[in-house]
Amino acid sequence: MHHLRRSLLWLTFFSIAMGFLESAVVIYLRELYYPDGFRFPLVLMPHKMALTELIREAATLIMLGSIGILAGRNKAQRFSFFIYSFAVWDLFYYVFLKLILDWPESFFTWDILFLIPVPWVGPVIAPCIVSFSMIILTMIIIIAAEKEQHVRVNLSQWLLLIAGAFIIIFSFIWDYLRYMNGRYVIWTPVSEHEMFYEISGYIPQSFNWTLFIGGELLILTSIISIFLSIHKTKQKKLPVAI
Repeated sequence: MHHLRRSLLWLTFFSIAMGFLESAVVIYLRELYYPDGFRFPLVLMPHKMALTELIREAATLIMLGSIGILAGRNKAQRFSFFIYSFAVWDLFYYVFLKLILDWPESFFTWDILFLIPVPWVGPVIAPCIVSFSMIILTMIIIIAAEKEQHVRVNLSQWLLLIAGAFIIIFSFIWDYLRYMNGRYVIWTPVSEHEMFYEISGYIPQSFNWTLFIGGELLILTSIISIFLSIHKTKQKKLPVAI
């Protein structure tokens, strides 16, 4: 349908622009704190700067969620538009960093992905894989909607998506939790100390690919199941209830 294609086009433009804004902020921060190039351990940041950065991260998620809600006409579309915007934003964030800073050096360069409730770290290729999975799920839902087929994600499919997402998140914080094991240090991003004071010696050592691949397989299983349920409904020529 024309509405869906137009919405997807503008969502793409919006998300690419958001990706550039995100990369611009990071470029400024790296110029200030990592003039010789980004590397671990993380450099201490003033409390005011740290609080601003945390709020900026939250504001970014709110903006991406809001645009998905505004663009979608039902729950399935709103959810798919949100994850699509998130995925495109994340991918182009790295595209612009590569174009402007020639970073990352490779797909396996370590990056800090998120800060709440603890630092998330991992090789750049990992969030890119997740983003591509989000785009695939979105395309399945949007193509079905264009053919006037409503998509119903059943309980088992939702559980697979949620379980996969949590396992992937755990893979991102796994190395940090290993670092914290036995250390009586609490990560407090808005403490009275400078940001990263508590983890000023943390350098990522290894990424738990087993966890990550396991979580990704659960998500892909759910995506395939959703696709097959749509295809099965099409063959029966029956609408799928939301």
